[in-house]
Amino acid sequence: MTRPPPRDASRDLYRRPKPKTGGSPRPEASHAAPSAATDGSGSKLVTSLANPVVKELRALHMKKERAESGLFLAEGLKLVTDALEEGWPIRTLVHATRVKDQPLVKRAIAEAGARGALVLEVSDEVLTKICRRDNPQMVVAVFEQRLRRLDELTEPPGVWVALEGIKDPGNLGTIVRTVDSVGAAGVILLGDVTDPFALEAVRATMGSLFHVPLVAASLADFVAWKRARGIPVWGTHLKGAVDYRTVDWPETCVLMMGNEQSGLSDAHVEACDGIVKIPMAGKADSLNLAVATAVMLYEIRRSRLTV
Repeated sequence: MTRPPPRDASRDLYRRPKPKTGGSPRPEASHAAPSAATDGSGSKLVTSLANPVVKELRALHMKKERAESGLFLAEGLKLVTDALEEGWPIRTLVHATRVKDQPLVKRAIAEAGARGALVLEVSDEVLTKICRRDNPQMVVAVFEQRLRRLDELTEPPGVWVALEGIKDPGNLGTIVRTVDSVGAAGVILLGDVTDPFALEAVRATMGSLFHVPLVAASLADFVAWKRARGIPVWGTHLKGAVDYRTVDWPETCVLMMGNEQSGLSDAHVEACDGIVKIPMAGKADSLNLAVATAVMLYEIRRSRLTV
């Protein structure tokens, strides 16, 4: 009688675990994946392109898989190190065989293993397949997503950026990086927006994703929240009558920016307490969203930034 193939327990690492009473829902990371051997460092050596874990890692390039699993990919030793230093829950760390003896890589391997993550050593060929591009980063990791709710922000001092319907992951990642650069408080994503955990967005943050809080909310919830907290909201619009350089910016406020194509909608303008405009001197009729946000943030935070 032919036995059915053994269940691949490592697949559980790529699904959001169901809560269990009286214990941790996190699956044990000691399950070995098929076609994997353990080397002396504790890493599991994966050589097959058909390995189920490799397929699951590749699947995280898709928004649906990220939404269902609550996980995302981070490429590069810097991003992985930043995430580990900030205490982000890690599920899997993948590293190329040829960098396993580098001190910083060894440290990341040890830290990930100590946190119960699955650690895989792979060839450049396997890594290329996982990353879906030539010349991939030599270290890739899978982390759990962190997306907060407005009701968790009980005392939100500082400058927040609220983004209406942002569509470009590169713009979103750059804005998150700029928020980090000026020491602003975080980013609030309003309505239907691009996935902040898409690989392009994560890459564009250059590690700032792991330092900057992200919040998701509807416009209605946002309006109720800002009224309850008494937080002023300023938006940018081409029809704004106030020069952004003339405002006495408060220590705590929200800067609301519209999407790349149409700017702030009427409903979002109504949610603002004031509307400002960035003067345009040349023939260009608009600025890139990430650039406009950076211009605004550096002005709002100007008196708090020192060289």
